[in-house]
Amino acid sequence: MIAVATDNGVLHARLRAFFSEKLSVEVSSVDADLVQTRILDSLALVELLTYIEKEFGTEISLDNIEIEDFHSIASIAEYVDAHSRALKM
Repeated sequence: MIAVATDNGVLHARLRAFFSEKLSVEVSSVDADLVQTRILDSLALVELLTYIEKEFGTEISLDNIEIEDFHSIASIAEYVDAHSRALKM
């Protein structure tokens, strides 16, 4: 299913659902540091990137990602929103 959501609230909810359903982790806040809390390790990052590519139709180049873009649900949502807009153009 490819869907582009431009509402950050919707993106936050979908990303929280990913962490809950796929990784069995509840994220306390959209601003919680996923790396510092060790929720997002290398394996979880690969699963997250795969999810983003499939769910939002976004192609992610490992050469062009910054880990800072994936520190929180809020920053992941901003990344998805920015890259999804690029696809709409």
